[in-house]
Order: sequence, then C-alpha cells, then structure tokens
Amino acid sequence: MSDVNFDLDAKSRSDVGKGASRRLRRLEDMVPAIIYGGSTEPENIMLEHRVVTKALEHEAFYSHILTLTVNNKKQKVVLKSVQRHPYKARIQHLDFLRINASEHINMHVPIHFEGEEACVGVKAGGVLNKQVTETEIRCLPSALPEFLSVDISGLELDSALHLSDIKLPKGVEIVALAHDNDMPLVSIHIPRVQEEEAPAPAEAEGSSATGSSTTSPSSSSEAFSDGTIIGSL
Repeated sequence: MSDVNFDLDAKSRSDVGKGASRRLRRLEDMVPAIIYGGSTEPENIMLEHRVVTKALEHEAFYSHILTLTVNNKKQKVVLKSVQRHPYKARIQHLDFLRINASEHINMHVPIHFEGEEACVGVKAGGVLNKQVTETEIRCLPSALPEFLSVDISGLELDSALHLSDIKLPKGVEIVALAHDNDMPLVSIHIPRVQEEEAPAPAEAEGSSATGSSTTSPSSSSEAFSDGTIIGSL
C-alpha cells in the first residue's frame, strides 16, 4: 500500500450553475467540485486544476482517505466521481463524499494481478484474459484498502479465478459476493488458431476460341451519335 497522503486546499464558491462553472474553468483555471454526505449540507467548492491533475495521476487518489481544507477547516473525504472533458485534457467536475469513522462506506478499488510472469498457464502457451480489473467493496474508512491483489502464478490452462479467490483485508467485504455474484476475474485458455483461407482460383485469361474477349462486369462504355465513345473502368 502507498504511504502517500493527499492534502488538498479548496475554496468555497457561491456562484453555481453551468455558466459559473465554465467561467471557473476558463478564466481562473479552477475545477468546480462538491462535498456532500453526513449531517452537513452539501458544499460547493473549487480547486486548482494543476493540483487536481497531479493528484489524479496517482492510482491511490481514487481509493484513499483524502483531506480537504476549505476555508481553514479540514474535512476527511473520499473521491466519488470525476467528470472529464470528452477530448481535452481537462477535469470538468469532482464529487467528494464526507466520511464518518464509525460508518461503513462503499468504494470501487482496483484489482492487482500478481505473479503474471511466473504464471503456469502462460508459460504453457496460454493467453491471459483479465475480465474484472476493479470491484466495489464495503468497509469502515479505517480499513479502506488502496487496492486488492490476487496471485495468479499457479493458474493453469483452461482454468479461472473468481472474486472469492481474493484474500480480503480484515473488515473488508466485496459487495458482489454479498449478492451471490462470484464473477470470474481472470482465466487462461489456449489461443485459437485460425485456419488459413485457401487462395481463390485464378480466372481464365485470354479470349475464347472464336476470338471474342471477356469484358469486366465493372467496366462500361457509352457511344454517342458523333462516334465518340466514353468508357469507364
């Protein structure tokens, strides 16, 4: 797990709405955001775009307890949503959830696959197919893991590992398993070999015995009364 701590400074904003958000992003290079949850009313805030983009480069930022300082007041939050521009390298909006140390939270965390290079099935010529790369968990904030890991070094050909094969940290449960949905995480199969298509038989060349030539179906010509012929291939 990462030892990095994320402490971000933010400012309150009273000017809300789409127009106000566009002005923040365009003129002040700020990212509009909101903090919600708990017994406190939702709070509209803004953060420096430069600081946000740097934080988002860390995988841990998405599944970590964050500290937001708004008007000199610290709040413990988790990131719940990131809205990105469809084609520009711009962050449009962030959603943060306040946390309570005594209340469980649901979070999506990444799954790390360990032992891939030593995997038995891969060494035997199999192809690794990762079907799930993150999953939703439920735990107290103090037990929130940065990621979950599963060892695939012993995975053989034509076999798979499921959510239930993940060794969970104490106090953490996988939401899907609580609903009896033990979906496959990763599998190994022998790659399919596609049969090479036989070459198409060559068309007969030349003309018939009577001397008539063969005209391509795609060619055409048109004769006019003055004798001019316009043709296309």
